[in-house]
Amino acid sequence: MADRTGGGAPPPRRRRGQLGDEVWTVLQEAGEPLTAGEVRDRLDQQLAYTTVVTTLARLYAKGVLVRTREGRAHRYAPSTTEAGLAARRMQHALDDHEDRRAVLTHFVSALNGEDEVLLKNLLGEDDPPVSRRGGRRPRDDGR
Repeated sequence: MADRTGGGAPPPRRRRGQLGDEVWTVLQEAGEPLTAGEVRDRLDQQLAYTTVVTTLARLYAKGVLVRTREGRAHRYAPSTTEAGLAARRMQHALDDHEDRRAVLTHFVSALNGEDEVLLKNLLGEDDPPVSRRGGRRPRDDGR
């Protein structure tokens, strides 16, 4: 089946979440809020405008993006850093699994020595910050 531009074979399918990652990266690198059209223009591949709008809406619904109204359009920006996004993904992985202990056990057993020491130091802090869930949350000050 030819693509819509008549240029031959369709592009290969993306892995699950790849377009969302690409959109988030474009917004992160922009350093300013962008409209769906601006995001589309900065992506490497030809995408339908509606595909970009849908992806932005899904990322916004997940809390990964913030948006502001500008006329009839929205401007989107990341709601967190790359580290925050990775932490959010880890939290979702825990939330999606019934056996949290098993997930955490596998995660910790795969850590290298340096990361294990870092995690132990973070967990051993005298006054760790507390999240809304009542558990510990990582500091955002680079420690």
